[in-house]
Amino acid sequence: MRNKPTFESEDDFIAWVKQLAVQKGRGLRLGIGDDAAIVKVPPGHELILTTDMSIEDVHFSIAIHPPQAVGHRALARSLSDIAAMGGTPKYALISLVLSKSTGRAWIKGFYQGLMGLARRFDVAIIGGDTAVAPGHTMVDIMVAGECPQGKALRRSGAKPGEQIFVSGRLGLSAFGLRVLRSPALRRKPGTTAALRAHLYPYPQCALGRYLSHKGLATALMDLSDGLSTDLMRLCDASKVGARVFADRIPSPALPDSADSLHLALHGGEDYQLLFTVSPGKVSRIPRRFGQLALTCIGEIQPAPGIQLITADGKLCALKPLGFDHFARG
Repeated sequence: MRNKPTFESEDDFIAWVKQLAVQKGRGLRLGIGDDAAIVKVPPGHELILTTDMSIEDVHFSIAIHPPQAVGHRALARSLSDIAAMGGTPKYALISLVLSKSTGRAWIKGFYQGLMGLARRFDVAIIGGDTAVAPGHTMVDIMVAGECPQGKALRRSGAKPGEQIFVSGRLGLSAFGLRVLRSPALRRKPGTTAALRAHLYPYPQCALGRYLSHKGLATALMDLSDGLSTDLMRLCDASKVGARVFADRIPSPALPDSADSLHLALHGGEDYQLLFTVSPGKVSRIPRRFGQLALTCIGEIQPAPGIQLITADGKLCALKPLGFDHFARG
């Protein structure tokens, strides 16, 4: 049984968070402690706003996810959205509904994970809201980022003939979740990387800025719900279709190749980037961006729908089978 929070009051809790929070940053005029925060957008820049919820027993489980990972992942989701626009994350507002059974040790771990990632990205925590209620713990994080005016990338810019790229190795997070649920799998090779990919994903903000500032990507989005679902969203926004090659998709190194491909296509929570590049600029895309592999997996098509070319050359329709809150009830 988790102990009840030991903060004497909401003001006590806010003072504790204020001590932990990163509250520096260019443009920050007023942070935690007032009714609202005040920030200034630099001349020639635009504001990018996003929010993401993390809900107990939907996005995380108290039983298998350490509190540090829950905090890290909750912020990483929103930072990845800023990366998907080619922006720089600057400020975050944290709204947290704590279960009445949540103890101070869990809360401390949660904020350790969240603040650790905020420091790595120089993101200032400037406010939010807190409540204690029956039921599940829930987190809602709003992140504000910025980018030079007119430089934000969108999902809607892909055109027929353009090449489709992804960053990193897809399906690792889904494999990491499988390992968390089945501890016996931890003895198998490759599980350390999978667990890190799931518990502590790293938002690809630097890559997003690179693609934007260099004018290399025509469309960009992050991979949060699975390649099959997110590629369909990019195609729908751009009013195009796609053809992808199964043997080009970077997937986990598992004994069962079909299982590996399934995780890469539908697993979700990779927080890598999916982007399209015009034929004349493909040669300017490096094979690696730092330690991160960039892989061409297919081509944008004029007809709607996504086609998957299997390793033996067969053509089949790729259905969007990634995560969908409404489809799963």
